[in-house]
Amino acid sequence: MAQGRTGIPQSLDLAREMLALLPRRLLRGGAGSARLTVPLLILLICGSFAAAALLEMRQDRSHALAEAAGFERERAADIARLAGATLDRYARLGAAYAEDHAGDIARAEPGIRNIAVFDAGGAPLALLAGANSPAPSLPSAAFQGGRVLFSGGIAFRDGRQVIAVLFDPASLMPAPLLARAALLDRNGRMLVSGSGWRGREPSSAPEMFSSRVPGWPLTAAAQADEKGALDRWYGNLPLYLFVILGPAAAGAWLATLLVGVFERQSKAGRTMRALLSARPEEARLLVRLANAERGAAEARRSKSEFIAHMSHELRTPLNAIIGFSDIIAHGFFGPAGHPKYTEYAGDIGEAGRGLHSKIGDILEFANIEAGLYPLAARPLDLAALAGECVAEHQGRAFARRVVLANGPCEPGLVAADALAVKRIFANLIANALAYTSEGGSVRLDVRFEEGAGVARLSDSGMGFSDGERRQAGRAFQRFDRAGTVTGAGLGLVIAVELARRMGGAMRLASLPGGGSVMELRLPRHPS
Repeated sequence: MAQGRTGIPQSLDLAREMLALLPRRLLRGGAGSARLTVPLLILLICGSFAAAALLEMRQDRSHALAEAAGFERERAADIARLAGATLDRYARLGAAYAEDHAGDIARAEPGIRNIAVFDAGGAPLALLAGANSPAPSLPSAAFQGGRVLFSGGIAFRDGRQVIAVLFDPASLMPAPLLARAALLDRNGRMLVSGSGWRGREPSSAPEMFSSRVPGWPLTAAAQADEKGALDRWYGNLPLYLFVILGPAAAGAWLATLLVGVFERQSKAGRTMRALLSARPEEARLLVRLANAERGAAEARRSKSEFIAHMSHELRTPLNAIIGFSDIIAHGFFGPAGHPKYTEYAGDIGEAGRGLHSKIGDILEFANIEAGLYPLAARPLDLAALAGECVAEHQGRAFARRVVLANGPCEPGLVAADALAVKRIFANLIANALAYTSEGGSVRLDVRFEEGAGVARLSDSGMGFSDGERRQAGRAFQRFDRAGTVTGAGLGLVIAVELARRMGGAMRLASLPGGGSVMELRLPRHPS
């Protein structure tokens, strides 16, 4: 019996030593918490890679379309120069015929159908096709000077004579060069068009590029081959899929491994707690209280260390990736050997900067949540700051073809931190532009009420359902829409938390398909 009584305290001392060696955070959270936390962190990292890849896909698509547009712009200028040279040659042949009425040279030009010479009063003087052929009727502008384009030919004044040259419009240039192109007069009427020309209807025609024909009242128009440009872009999709699926597969394997380790350690922790349960009730309460206090401190410390460590571990290689990609893209040590290498180096740098920004958002959110984000409330002109933020985002709005403008802005002062309010506006405008389709509008106006300044951001986007509005403002909560690229789900959370810490509030009002309105209320400065 004495040995049994002696063994129990020894067993409890051994249990305490084992508990000191085990991670207290794991004992608090258990395997259930690990099953949720670890996959969530891995999903966040993989989501950052996926978002970067999607942004690059969108940028490459825009680049392919821009290249096609630049090619068509140059082609329209080439068509205009060639058409002008051909018309100038027809005019010289017409002037030569008017001088000596020798039509051998003019008849040798297959594109010319007839040449007619008139005096200043409009009476016909000579006709290349013969006296039996009717002379063409000319517009009155042909007798007033200058070069005139009429149905089937051109007319110009040469001294006291007016010369008209009738020609085949298809002879102005080779048919292959006119593919997806046309020649239009100053009234928009089509003189000749090639295969693939889809007219000028805005609902069906692709983007059109035009160039004036030098010396003649004609315009050369060419339409972009968007299908061909996108077909070449589709060839790069397997590379983007690898960028997205590679980290996802690695993250899933890592999550499975870590959850298994946490489960084994959690079982050991439950065994130790069972040993401690044999002690008196008051002792058990004291032990639980001490463990809870130590666990809370350990959890805060582990969280800060994890965020700092992960941010450092991710930012360090990202800085190297961004730096080396810029060196390659700018050719500091000589050309890369192929233009595509330089282009891909620029794409890698842009993707790295995008991922670097998302990691910065995560670190900023952690600092705000821990109360480490410095804020200094000072008198602030809310309307002026709103105008600055709208101006800074005009480039992004133009790229998305969304109208971003200031509405009525009432002057007044609020008591707030300028950098924090600017960060809130930037996040709200970025979200509004992301959820507003092309052709939509985003407007920011400012008004003042009793004791508060109200900034109201409205958009004509897709809107949110009741369930989404209730979930808005939660960390890592994203609302995916077709055709939009969302971030890490922290922009609105950071905005809400900054507004709360400045003594303000935010409110979201929206209807599905009817746009949304986000209001920011800040304390009015007593002035």
